[in-house]
Amino acid sequence: MSATQTRTTHDTGRASMRTDKSEKTHRVRGKVLLYVTMSLFGILFLFPLVFMFVSSLKPDAQILQDIDSPMAFLPVGDISLDNYFGVFDRVPVAQFMFNSILVTVLTVGLGLIVNSMAGFALSRLAWKGRLVVLAVIIATLIVPFETIAVPMVYWVAQLPTLVFEGGVLKYDFGWLNTYEVQIVPFIANAFSIFLFTQYFSTIPKSLDEAARIDGASWFTIYRRIIVPLSGPAFATVAILTFLPAWNQYLWPLMVVQREELRPVMVGMQYFFQLNTAWGEVMAYTSLITLPVLIVFLIFQRAFVSSIAASGVKG
Repeated sequence: MSATQTRTTHDTGRASMRTDKSEKTHRVRGKVLLYVTMSLFGILFLFPLVFMFVSSLKPDAQILQDIDSPMAFLPVGDISLDNYFGVFDRVPVAQFMFNSILVTVLTVGLGLIVNSMAGFALSRLAWKGRLVVLAVIIATLIVPFETIAVPMVYWVAQLPTLVFEGGVLKYDFGWLNTYEVQIVPFIANAFSIFLFTQYFSTIPKSLDEAARIDGASWFTIYRRIIVPLSGPAFATVAILTFLPAWNQYLWPLMVVQREELRPVMVGMQYFFQLNTAWGEVMAYTSLITLPVLIVFLIFQRAFVSSIAASGVKG
C-alpha cells in the first residue's frame, strides 16, 4: 500500500471517529434535554399535591398567610397533625374509607371479569352482528352520565332485593341505601370492553386454533391463554375503573342517605356546612388521595404498555 493510500485511510478513520463522537454527544445532549424537560413538567404537575399535603399540616391562619408566597409549598411554620385528628373527630373517616374500598374493589373485580369476557367474545369469536354490537357499545361513550342518572334512580328503586329484618330474610323492592346500588350499575363499562377488545385482537388467533384442535373450550382458551397474556390490559382497566369508582360523588349523593353507607367523596360535604376549615379539608383530601397514588404507582408500567399496545392496534 502506498503512502498516499495509507494517509487517506487514516484520515477516513479519524473522520469516522469524529462523526461517531459527534453523534454520541448529540444523543447525550438530547437525552439530558428530554430528562430536564420531563422533570420540569413533573415538578409542575406535582405542585397541587405538594400544596395539599403541606397545607394539611398547617393551621388555617398560616395557610391563608402563605398562599401568596413560595412558603405555601414548604412544610415550615406551625406544623402539626392537628388537622388529621380534627378530621377523625368531625367525620367517620374509617367507615367512609371502608365503604369506598368495598365498593371500589367489588366494582373493579367484577368489572374485570365481565368486561374482559365481553371483549373476548367481540374479538375472538365469529358471530353475526358482532361489529354492530361493538359499535353500539362504543356509541354509549358519548352519553353523559348526568343525562341518565335520574332514570337510573327510578329503575334501581323498583328492582327486587332480599333484606334481613329481625334475623329473617325477606323479599322487598328497591336498591336505595344499599351497597349494590353503588356497585352493579358500574360493573359493565363501554371503554373497558373496547380496550379489552383492542388488546385481545393483538394476540395471534393461531393460539385459539391450536387449543381448539386439542379440545379446549372457548372458556378454557379465555382463562388459560388470553388472560395470562393480557396482564397490561387488565392493569389498565383496573386503574381506569378504580378512579371513577373511588371518586363517585353524584350517584351516591342521589341514592344513599344513610351515613354508614356513604363513600369518602360524599364525606367532603361535611367540611363545607358552616365555617370551612381549610386545614382539615386538605387533611381529608390527602387521606383519600393516597390510595389512588398507591394504585397508580403499582400499575403504572402495565398501564403505559397497555395503552401503547392497544393504541397502535386501533
